[in-house]
Amino acid sequence: MGLTELWNTSKEQLEDKHIQQIITFAGSGRLKDNSPASIEFREFLANIPSQVLKRYANECLQEAFRESGFALQDVVNQIGARLGFDVTDGRYRGSTKQIGFDGLWRFPNKHAVVVEVKTTDAYRIDLNKIADYRHALASQQEIEENRSSILIIVGRKDTGDLEAQIRGSRHAWDIRLISTDALIRLMLLKESLEDPQTIHRIYDILIPREFTRLDEIVEILFFATEEAKQEELPEAEEVVQDVEPEVKRTIPKAFHEACIARVAEYLQINLVKRVRSGYSSPDGQTAITCVVSKMHERQNHPFYWFAFHPRQKKFLEQSAKGFIALGCGSEENILLIPLDDLERWMGDLWTTTKDERTYWHLHVHFENSQWLLDRKEGKGRIDISKYFLE
Repeated sequence: MGLTELWNTSKEQLEDKHIQQIITFAGSGRLKDNSPASIEFREFLANIPSQVLKRYANECLQEAFRESGFALQDVVNQIGARLGFDVTDGRYRGSTKQIGFDGLWRFPNKHAVVVEVKTTDAYRIDLNKIADYRHALASQQEIEENRSSILIIVGRKDTGDLEAQIRGSRHAWDIRLISTDALIRLMLLKESLEDPQTIHRIYDILIPREFTRLDEIVEILFFATEEAKQEELPEAEEVVQDVEPEVKRTIPKAFHEACIARVAEYLQINLVKRVRSGYSSPDGQTAITCVVSKMHERQNHPFYWFAFHPRQKKFLEQSAKGFIALGCGSEENILLIPLDDLERWMGDLWTTTKDERTYWHLHVHFENSQWLLDRKEGKGRIDISKYFLE
């Protein structure tokens, strides 16, 4: 049984295992270039939660083991994928016939980054060698040299000697340096956000640029903070305040993860968190936007309020199959609606524009054993009971 299958069927057997033990379960138990073990291990990493990736990275760095450097390289490349980059895994060992980069990350704006992963900065890095990887990739037309750079990722935060080496080299304007811990923080920050513009500003941190003027960094901090503030007051409750002033605003218990666990089980796929409310399968073919609402009472029956944003719609459109999961009061009551069906009704839904943000209202009632979706006055309600997860 492969690692991913074992994770899906018997997660408790793996979730507390050290990364070194996990590797022994993959193929022959040795990470080698183009080996079944490597393929299986990388597939497994694509299926696990980001917090587990964080733990594995720390385990690779805290105590070296035979293949800790190779394992860290795979974990870091998966972090790149979680950040939203198109990742090509590199080689573990050098070869005279193949370019020896550790990873190649292609950004959504077509910028490419040649990645070098180091567990420690105790030894001087041959910057010329890494630059040669970049030149070779450009000569093979894998990247455009004028739209590419180098990113060195090291295990330690104290990188003063390496920083000085880079500043004193002729490659200083082509290289960025970041610790593994900081990279993980960027991944987790990205998963707490949803606005594509804010996420793209985070990407810019990893691209070499002159920062005498600090406006761009301040903008990143400002927009990330603003979006975090919006999350403090759930959007579903914000709609209640806008449309029904007599309904008291209350903060619902967050149960997104429990909803996603049920949806994943129903669809029989793994779902990985990509942005605040967005999840997708490791292959990107299926995407879910999960929103939740506290139960309210109206005319002696339960009803629920949700907001659906254009950015959430765009997230779903990037996959072959897109669904919105509505958590109604708890993970016990979930409506899983295909985007194709929701789009047919969107012209009949109420909308709100506030502070340059526009979103659709999803008003769901449970009445006479039916789940009903409100539409504008005169349009009537739609019976959406068939989307309820039993």
